[in-house]
Amino acid sequence: MSPESEVDLPGDALPGTLPEALRAELVAFRRDLHMHPELGNQEFRTTAAIKARLEKAGLEPRVLAMGTGLVCDIGVPDDTAGDPSGMLALRADIDALPIPDAKADCAYRSTVPDRAHACGHDVHTTAVLGAGLVLADLHRQGRLPRPVRLLFQPAEEVLPGGAADAIDCGVLDGVGRIIAVHCDPRVDAGRIGLRTGAITSACDRLEISLDGPGGHTARPHLTTDLVTAVARVVTDVPALVARRVDTRAGLAVTWGRIESGHAPNVIPQHAELSGTVRCLDIHAWRQAPDIVHAAIDEVATLHRAKSEITYVRGVPPVVNDPAVTELLRDAMTVRRGADSVESTEQSLGGEDFSWYLEHVPGAMARLGVRTPGERAVRDLHQGDFDVDEHAITVGVELFTAAALITG
Repeated sequence: MSPESEVDLPGDALPGTLPEALRAELVAFRRDLHMHPELGNQEFRTTAAIKARLEKAGLEPRVLAMGTGLVCDIGVPDDTAGDPSGMLALRADIDALPIPDAKADCAYRSTVPDRAHACGHDVHTTAVLGAGLVLADLHRQGRLPRPVRLLFQPAEEVLPGGAADAIDCGVLDGVGRIIAVHCDPRVDAGRIGLRTGAITSACDRLEISLDGPGGHTARPHLTTDLVTAVARVVTDVPALVARRVDTRAGLAVTWGRIESGHAPNVIPQHAELSGTVRCLDIHAWRQAPDIVHAAIDEVATLHRAKSEITYVRGVPPVVNDPAVTELLRDAMTVRRGADSVESTEQSLGGEDFSWYLEHVPGAMARLGVRTPGERAVRDLHQGDFDVDEHAITVGVELFTAAALITG
């Protein structure tokens, strides 16, 4: 759908604003999730809460085979006008992060030690739930032009992500397009950021063990100077990797953990390193394991260290389909005007929404969560992260409009 295309809505199906009672309920629902965060594949309470609210609305959600997460269909191709491309799926991720909630004087801060919704998944979940409640009501009135699937996915924060398990459960059966949002603390609430093509990056995990015979620091020439070998791997491998692909691919190795040795005068026998491999380009990402393995082996061999490498595939980049990106643009424009959409840069963060896009076209929007005029930025994955809760209403409106647009 091009920006110039005419957007048709079924009568007055798109309300100007959400009813105040529903807005208040959704804020309360989000705060309840925020107070009770659950890690990936442990989201039993969260799943039960979503299921109960959908069932109250007369819907029939189905818990995924893993025991957490669920799908819920609104309308089926046989009883709606249908869409030749199949159902539109609205995806939310429901898990939290293993970090403490550092917000002070917040009535809805996490009640679970060392657990927090510091990435906004509680907002994503609430927006999809709210859209589902609105769309279910419209469907009962015969005003839903296409079937919609609500997908509440577990374990987004656990590499390689819960999306792969959800796909194995058949959540994409009958789906023609899929859309999602991700909170962005750099964008004002009331706005979204869009980008055609790659909007996130690939992210893999790397674990390395280096071994040598050990020895006395007085005689490093008689053994493997393992700490020096580790240091060279840390500094040389990222540089080697970056020079073996087109620099525009943005292939980068970054370390997060190094462990070796216990005494200042003993050369250790064992060292461990771990980090991430990120990449902007999906084609370079497919080559990354071989490139990284070769660079580590070269450096380790040069320093007479034996290496053992565990390369864990994470997620490819989220590559937004042009037509589905324009659907999101049109939906937001209808709801809040063309000025409510801004361009966004490709992030170096990873998102397992990308796995769905290996099967069906889709797009992810950046959902603004910063209070307009606020100068401080609460970044994602930090304990003090919070949102302007007006973003929940915006997310509901975006998903609802996307489901209602025809033409």
